[in-house]
Amino acid sequence: MEGLIPLVVVAGVFLILIVWVAKMYNTLVDFRNRFKNAFSQIDVQLKRRYDLIPNLVETAKGYIKHERETLEAVIAARNQAVSAEKTAANSPDDANAIRQLMGAEGVLTGAMGRLFAVMEAYPDLKANQNMMQLSEELTSTENKVAFARQAYNDAVMRYNTYRESFPSNLISGMFSFKEAQPFEIEDQAQRQAPKVSFT
Repeated sequence: MEGLIPLVVVAGVFLILIVWVAKMYNTLVDFRNRFKNAFSQIDVQLKRRYDLIPNLVETAKGYIKHERETLEAVIAARNQAVSAEKTAANSPDDANAIRQLMGAEGVLTGAMGRLFAVMEAYPDLKANQNMMQLSEELTSTENKVAFARQAYNDAVMRYNTYRESFPSNLISGMFSFKEAQPFEIEDQAQRQAPKVSFT
């Protein structure tokens, strides 16, 4: 009977340890799923943005025929961003895929900025009803992307903080919970969304 007490204590400690590990593991899974869900909100807005850009370029094409290089640069940057977005959407926990998307988004933002700068010189284009509607939709979408990106970055920060904190860092290492990559544009000049106002 006396030999049974230490065995019960050891079994109790072991059970508490299992429950503790399971709780930390489940919290890591919860935080990882939250940042993945937050990325899906960015994904929705980016797809909307990518769908608007060809319409914008088509509308502009009729007015700025001599700016073919600028238009082609926008379409090339858009296609690169679409490809990077698909990769990141399939695995938002892959830091490299998120970095590639951030780079592609930076290139697209720069190309769009150049397009809008060129379009400023064409008053007829600025007055075009279709262009005004597209620019309004694009501005709204840019704002939604910014809000979704902030929510994603907050979720990533919570996940990474929990993942790196002791003692959950032991569990995250044991079960290969990788660091999540925040969605930030690295180039300071490209941090601002392109201005799309034609008023």
